[in-house]
Amino acid sequence: MEKRRLGKTGYDVSVLGFGAAPIGYLKTEQGRVIEIIDQLLQAGVNLIDTAASYEGSEELVAEAIGDRRDELVIVSKCGSKVAGLSGKPWSDELITKTVDRSLRRLRTDRLDVMLLHSCDLPTLQKGEALGALVKARQAGKIRFAGYSGDNDAAAYAATLPDIAVIETSISIADQHNIDIVLPTTRAADIGVMAKRPIANAAWKHPTHQPGLYANYAQTYHDRLKQMNLSPDEFAISGPPERAWPELALRFTLSQPGLATAIIGTTNPDNVRANIAAAQKGPLPDEVVKRLRAAFHAADPERTWMGQT
Repeated sequence: MEKRRLGKTGYDVSVLGFGAAPIGYLKTEQGRVIEIIDQLLQAGVNLIDTAASYEGSEELVAEAIGDRRDELVIVSKCGSKVAGLSGKPWSDELITKTVDRSLRRLRTDRLDVMLLHSCDLPTLQKGEALGALVKARQAGKIRFAGYSGDNDAAAYAATLPDIAVIETSISIADQHNIDIVLPTTRAADIGVMAKRPIANAAWKHPTHQPGLYANYAQTYHDRLKQMNLSPDEFAISGPPERAWPELALRFTLSQPGLATAIIGTTNPDNVRANIAAAQKGPLPDEVVKRLRAAFHAADPERTWMGQT
């Protein structure tokens, strides 16, 4: 598995990361989680992304990794209100308590990266939320602070000296952040994690994407339909259920300055397919250019913002 430098953190991370939202939201059986994470580790994946708000996720991850914690870069997220903790959203009080609880739930003495979980631009500019992460870093609870979000807020976060990592939406159907966020992250040597890199399987009809990702899937499906693409055009062979995610993931991994793409699943078969696609590497430059052109041609007014 190819590894890339996660910006100024200095961590070398696998280009494919594991997103642990679905295992929490869907209350996945622990044995299944162990199977999935074992597959990923054996393939060289070394980054796991979770969050305080993904109910049950941190505990499932901790149980699955056992004594292999030092093999991994663990990323969690905080800031929004979570059950069982007092304090206003984005307050020093709530963030401090969330960091402490994440340490307990993940059974670790430090978090490699803790991200502010999609707060809006005015909240970020206020400074209290990031200040709480800085204090956690100074106390040795976290190694690096970062921001998860999109559009102007993510672009602003990338200018802040205390931000070391940005997690933002980058996919075949979500390209706005390529233009407004990545130039700043590259200049500031900030590590970039792509969320939803296969656009929530936008090639499927939204009725096949119920529940957790329904809203995102509808938007991405509508965009991809307007782009009028087929994997066959780009010499990606195989059945659609394999060709589409390969095209989408390799497009995301082709973006300059991107360190890793985070994909969540509860299906071991999907894990194997994602590993195989990632191992094929980025797409040829001419294919990336055609996919970028298709996105902009379908959205000439530049209204397709990154989905937060």
